[in-house]
Amino acid sequence: MDPHREGDRHEGDHQKAATGDIYKPEPGMAERKLVIGSFHVLERLLLGVVALLTLAGAAFEVAGVFENGTVTLADILLMFLYTEVVGMVAVFYSGQRSVFVYPIFIGITALARLIILQGKEMAPENILFEAGAILLLSLAALIVVRISRR
Repeated sequence: MDPHREGDRHEGDHQKAATGDIYKPEPGMAERKLVIGSFHVLERLLLGVVALLTLAGAAFEVAGVFENGTVTLADILLMFLYTEVVGMVAVFYSGQRSVFVYPIFIGITALARLIILQGKEMAPENILFEAGAILLLSLAALIVVRISRR
């Protein structure tokens, strides 16, 4: 049986190179690895951009606080939003915990900030809806954390 002839190969066997000793990857496998690798590189680059833009936004916010000479609760909550975004990027790179819970925390903080900013001008039922959304997001975060521990 000649290993170089097409008819002698069994189904599922890897194709041998001209030397007969080196196995070629399955057709399409090299393309798949290239595409997946490219997406990983793109993902890392975009996360770096997100981190840099977040740090720039935080720097502008801190500069604005110093210009105004006052710190409001809305400013503090906005800094928490920036911190959570940076934390999410850091956790993604460390790979130690589930990243999925961080966007939920960001949503909770953003809703709390919205309630505080709108304050007395907001209709009472809207405050109730937003508080309900915070409760729902909190339950979702609890479920995600419990599932990721298993």
